[in-house]
Amino acid sequence: MAEFTRKVFQSGFVWRVVDNKWHNFETAFFGFDIEKILLMPDEMLEKKATDPSIIRHLKKVFSIRDNASMIEKAQEKSSSFGEFVANWPESDITGLWLYLKKHGARLGGNTGPYALRALGKDTFLLTRDVEAFLRDRDIIQGSATSQKSLKSTQLFFNNLARESSRSLTELSQIVAFSYGENKLT
Repeated sequence: MAEFTRKVFQSGFVWRVVDNKWHNFETAFFGFDIEKILLMPDEMLEKKATDPSIIRHLKKVFSIRDNASMIEKAQEKSSSFGEFVANWPESDITGLWLYLKKHGARLGGNTGPYALRALGKDTFLLTRDVEAFLRDRDIIQGSATSQKSLKSTQLFFNNLARESSRSLTELSQIVAFSYGENKLT
């Protein structure tokens, strides 16, 4: 729960500011206790969104409760949300991304994947350099997040993982560091 919140607030914002206010987030949202967050009425969330000790962004504050709800529903399918995520096959990691986007709040784009990686789930990231690499090799065309592109990207990384015995995280980092502005010389 906490990591989804952190990544939602970091999205489009200076990460250092989020990190500096993080203790206040933990206090304001009961240590990210899902049961307590789910009991928060709209009025309480609106008041939290005006608190200068955290980042004042109404839609992002409401996403905290929405994502708590997503986690609670996912736990109905497993004994815990951690188990739910851990049991999702890496060979369909983009399926987990789509799950988070559909059932969560503000977890589309790279927000969900960044949160998953921070939670320890093996995943590649569609950074600018990785996307440019994939486009340069005609693996994806059009939107990088279209169903067709996600399927092609997943297949590309699955094949690399099988051939190299490396994790999706390692492969994504290798691609990112070998292409574009992050290229190591």
